[in-house]
Amino acid sequence: MNVHRLGRDVSVLNDQAPVPGLGFLPVNAFVLHAAEAVVVDTGLSLPGKADDFLDRLSTVIDPKDVRWVWLTHPDRDHTGALFELLAAAPQARLVTTFLGVGLLSCQWEMPMHRVYLLNPGQALDVGDRTLTAFRPPLYDSPATVGFHDNRSGVCFSSDCFGAPMASPELAASGDVGAVAADDLRAGQLLWAAVDSPWVHITDRGGYEDTIQPLRAMDPSMILSTHLPPAIGRTSEFVDMLVNAPRATPFVGPDQRALEETLASIT
Repeated sequence: MNVHRLGRDVSVLNDQAPVPGLGFLPVNAFVLHAAEAVVVDTGLSLPGKADDFLDRLSTVIDPKDVRWVWLTHPDRDHTGALFELLAAAPQARLVTTFLGVGLLSCQWEMPMHRVYLLNPGQALDVGDRTLTAFRPPLYDSPATVGFHDNRSGVCFSSDCFGAPMASPELAASGDVGAVAADDLRAGQLLWAAVDSPWVHITDRGGYEDTIQPLRAMDPSMILSTHLPPAIGRTSEFVDMLVNAPRATPFVGPDQRALEETLASIT
């Protein structure tokens, strides 16, 4: 796991997951260094990852100083160290939605006295700034809620804008500018088809309406769970969103392909 510091406001806790046939997917969590510190997502749910996450987190902030844990949605690449962090940060509240709590409750006993329910359009005061929740245009979970920080101008977009990278080094990069523009565009359109397959069949007018708040937001930086940090790329990224419904739908390998792959390994 790598740590990138982005100015005074944000630290990125970067991991990655190799995805056969696609590349290397960045898996990021973040620390927003607000007056009331916010951790955004908690990494991969794999053996040993929770301890690694807390160790890395401790290099940028004492977990006891964390006041909010913002869970963009309860998929397993976002919840790896969730309950370990809540144990290490006794003053922290868990920001999620009613549906998010329901999904988490399918696996864990939720500490409801520590839950803070927040819906898209609502805001959270974290001392020196306001975080406004919004539903990103692309998502794979109905519990997804990103947010915009009114002080730094940073947008935390959850899975939206993600892209598999061609190498582990690119997946670990601290700036998406390291990725060739054509490769980035192709990777983002591929990820849109993989992670949000409904985009190909949804009403395009209604879908494009969901992009307008992000365009109006005009964030200074976009931080996706599955992409290196992107500074000043809003116009380019919005154009990608508009074109996502026209991209080629993703069709994964079938059983025959799996058997051929296993045979070649044997």
